[in-house]
Amino acid sequence: MTIRHLKIFIAVAETGSMSAAANRLYLTQPTVSQAVRDLETHYQVQLFERLHKKLFITEQGQQLLDMARMAVGNFDSLELSMQRFQERLSFRIGASLTVGTCLMSSVISDMENSCPKMDIYSFVSNTEEIEQKLLRRELDAAVVEGTIESPRLTAVPIVEDSLVLVCGKNHEFYQKDVVYASELEGRKFAIREKGSGTRKLFEQYLSAHNIHIQTSWEANCPRTILNAVIHNNALAVISQRLLKHEILHHSVKIFHYETGEWDRSFKLVYLKKNSDGSSRSDSGEIRYPSPCIKNLRDVLEKYRTLPRPDGFPACVLKNDI
Repeated sequence: MTIRHLKIFIAVAETGSMSAAANRLYLTQPTVSQAVRDLETHYQVQLFERLHKKLFITEQGQQLLDMARMAVGNFDSLELSMQRFQERLSFRIGASLTVGTCLMSSVISDMENSCPKMDIYSFVSNTEEIEQKLLRRELDAAVVEGTIESPRLTAVPIVEDSLVLVCGKNHEFYQKDVVYASELEGRKFAIREKGSGTRKLFEQYLSAHNIHIQTSWEANCPRTILNAVIHNNALAVISQRLLKHEILHHSVKIFHYETGEWDRSFKLVYLKKNSDGSSRSDSGEIRYPSPCIKNLRDVLEKYRTLPRPDGFPACVLKNDI
């Protein structure tokens, strides 16, 4: 018994005639008659009674008709869905602002090259908004640098990153190799907007060391913050990955925090799949909800290691003694 048998049976039941069903389906009448006989043999019931050259469906036939319509409907929906999947893949990726600025263009290019049939939509905002869009199922996955709060989401650290203190050539810190935490007191800073993972980590540092800064710039655009550093003599704490060009041309100086507390990872984030809220198989391996997310994870692996520029001075931000 096949879907084809069920479609023929439905046509006979709806037209009340083998010949009419054959015409509707562009089949021969013997083919239609044989399909009905096959069903009757398979289920060992009589599906139609003939009266005055017209077919009438039996009680058993009516029961089969109701379920056959449901089965054929589900099958047609499955076929349509899978055909669309084979034609094009649709994937919605979110990125926090830092990730979107320094990484996502390359990641998306790699994904499009590896899967030409994939249609990718990218949304860039701060970590907090990205998290909410994931929870509302407006995004399929995201890459963020901030902390994910919801237990409904899986966050897999993949790409290395580090925050650094950065100053421009005209700032007095440019002549230093070591800056102490107390020297940040009262300084002008360009900082990220509320909801930013970068800002949250920096504010935790300021609070822990009881440091008060002057916020002269507040922006949700990393490039704006960098311009404030280069052209307006502000300090900033931002991702080292945003500074590749400036480091290469020595237009800024960066200071790594000596404790390593500013080292972090960009995380692949997506909704948990399992009924128990987990995203791991029985063996403990991470279970990805879709091939697209697995593909994104594989692409991110290419960017895992944080580049360390050769010959660049190892300047340090130190805690006070």
